[in-house]
Amino acid sequence: MKSVLDQLRDLTVVVADTGEVAAVKRYQPVDCTTNPSLVLAALTDPASEELIAREIETGKKAGLSPEALTETLTVAVGAELTKMVPGRVSTEVDACLSFDTDASLARARAIVEDYAARGVGKDRILIKLASTWEGIRAAEILQKEGVDCNLTLLFSMAQAVACADAKAYLISPFVGRITDWYKKSQGVDGYAPDEDPGVKSVRQIYDYYKSNGIKTVVMGASFRNTGQIKALAGCDNLTISPKLLDELSNETTELPRALSAEKASGVAPVKMDEATFRWQMNADAMATEKLAEGIRNFDADHQKLIAIVAKW
Repeated sequence: MKSVLDQLRDLTVVVADTGEVAAVKRYQPVDCTTNPSLVLAALTDPASEELIAREIETGKKAGLSPEALTETLTVAVGAELTKMVPGRVSTEVDACLSFDTDASLARARAIVEDYAARGVGKDRILIKLASTWEGIRAAEILQKEGVDCNLTLLFSMAQAVACADAKAYLISPFVGRITDWYKKSQGVDGYAPDEDPGVKSVRQIYDYYKSNGIKTVVMGASFRNTGQIKALAGCDNLTISPKLLDELSNETTELPRALSAEKASGVAPVKMDEATFRWQMNADAMATEKLAEGIRNFDADHQKLIAIVAKW
């Protein structure tokens, strides 16, 4: 019998949630991602050591600041990953720009130019932006310019609707972080997969998109266990850590399809403007807290990476 991972690949596009070259070579995902957190992990990856050392040395000779060098390093890792996957590599706009549409646009365009200078076209990358109102507006403009975007740190239906209205290429609802919040809030140790708040959130978003013919790709992210992944089998994309990919590859039980566009409920479209978005986010303590926390944590890793590069 096929492994659960192989069965999942028959139903869903599997994306590796890693920037480690060795892991990408091993699991052969369709797409992968890179951001400061994952580049930090790649610093200790022997398979990436030569690339990173070479990039830092070149940047220092060119007189780049640690901040600029960190930005080129992230793209360098992403460019290397495009040689190993047939699909896209997501590359993140700095988290500190999450509330500045113009600055996010400038950074996104610089990322696209850096990739182009390395021979990587925009059809091979996704620009990753936080799903703030400002980030979503930046994505809307970039999409019109032919630059596909991945809207990340997504925790609510309000964010999902706004991203769909902006015609974002892809969204990344964060399953595990939603579950973490509810576990703490409700004082429980865990949930059965079908009752898991993170799983239910992605199922609701998927149903809304398929009911309304929305082309935006739904990519479940931030998984805590394989049960959550199995409960979303059939979702457009799922981005999975190497540890959980390993577990899925070592399991051989039957994996039934959990999500299907043909079974969409037909839920009506929702109107979303800035005032409605901000009110619904304000009313959703989980989404507000996890979005803010996620931006802070991504920025902390970005600052940590800058500090490491400065001492290299």
